[in-house]
Parts: sequence; structure tokens; C-alpha cells
Amino acid sequence: MQDELEILYQDAHFVAINKPSGLLVHRSFLDKRETRFAMQMLRDQIGQHVFPVHRLDRPTSGVLLFALSSEDARVINQLFIEGTIQKRYLALTRGFAPEEITLDKPLKEELDKIADKFAQQDKEAQPAVTDFRCLYQASLPIPLGKFPTVRYSLVECFPKTGRKHQIRRHLKHLAHPIIGDVNHGDNTQNHFFYDEFGVQRLMLFATRLSFVHPYTNEPIVIRANLGEEMFKVCEKLGWPTTEEDYQ
Repeated sequence: MQDELEILYQDAHFVAINKPSGLLVHRSFLDKRETRFAMQMLRDQIGQHVFPVHRLDRPTSGVLLFALSSEDARVINQLFIEGTIQKRYLALTRGFAPEEITLDKPLKEELDKIADKFAQQDKEAQPAVTDFRCLYQASLPIPLGKFPTVRYSLVECFPKTGRKHQIRRHLKHLAHPIIGDVNHGDNTQNHFFYDEFGVQRLMLFATRLSFVHPYTNEPIVIRANLGEEMFKVCEKLGWPTTEEDYQ
């Protein structure tokens, strides 16, 4: 993992990075052995405190936005609450995903045994909506389990709400789990994928964050590249291999 984070956007109020897969956003007692965190690394890199305004799961890579003051954090958080910030992800999934579908399926909060020990355990499921659009499909003539071929889809995901693991859980519900998802995925497929492609990570990428800047009223679009590791997979699946094809 690199020592310097890739800065995708920076102004007087906000800064965004391309978070690598495997990097925690901030310190957590759930992983006391970890010594590297995006928040502290970015603070040291730009020489000022940063304030996280949304989260990416540790195995997810891509656009991660920070505010540069507590007031800026409050202002941008309000945009997230109002749903005026558009988040776009790409997910490599098992099977041939539907061409286009909106899933409106409430999700019960996933509680951690340690971190959420004192949280309400019987909380009702919260509204959760995600738009999905299949961009590419591919199959390889390799038998796996009871199937004569392995099939994959690259799915564009637009979460309209922000529940924990929402995209991962919604795709599992659609029977198209994300490759590399050890909690909500297909471990047989995950092991095969690692053996065949040499990639061992959650294949979920936060590729774009779009919003109207709360101070300048300018439209802001922040994009993160997929990276060479993903393009090695794309090449084997017969998909395009340039960043422009996936923006």
C-alpha cells in the first residue's frame, strides 16, 4: 500500500482521495493491530485536520470525501442527509445481472457484537433503495459446482439511501453477490476467482461522487480510477481496458 494517498479533489472546504482497498477510514478498536488509517494519513499529507463526512467499507476502494473544518462537515453532511449527493459504484458480480432494476428492500441494521453491544438489538428494518444497471456481461467455459460455465456482470450501482453494506446486501438479495465479498458473497466463487485471476479483494469500486458545491453552487464531479488490477480482470473477460470506458 502506497505511503501517499491519491488526492482527487481539493479546495478550501473539502478534499477527496482515492481510498485503496484494505485501508480503514479511521482508527477502530475492532482492529487494534492496524496502524494505517486514511484519516490520519491524509491529515499528515496535507498538514491539517480532516473530518470524515461519509464512509467506505474497508475492502471498498474509491472516492472518499473529507471536510476541512467541523462547520464544512456539518454543511456537507446535510447534503448527504437530503440525498442530493449522488454516489456511483461499480460492482463485479456473479451471474448475469438484469439490464436495469431498482431494488426497494428495507434492511435491518447489521450490529457488531463488540462495537454495538449496547445498541438496540430489535430495531426495525430501515428503508433502503438502490438503482442497478448492468454494463457488461461475460462467461468463461469453466465448470464450477453444478454449472458448466462461470458468469460475471459489471453492474453500475446508485444507492439512494446509506445503509451499512447496502449495495452488497441488495446484490446478494438479487442472487448476484459481489465477487470477493466474504460476508455476503459466494465463497466457492470467491476462491475460484482468486485462483483464476489472482485477485483477492472485494470487487466494489466507489467511482464517482457528484454534488452541487454548498458554497460556490458549482457542480462538482469527483472520479476515481478502477486501477490496473481490475483491468487485468477486464481483459480476461473481454471488456474494455481503459478508464474512459468506465467513467
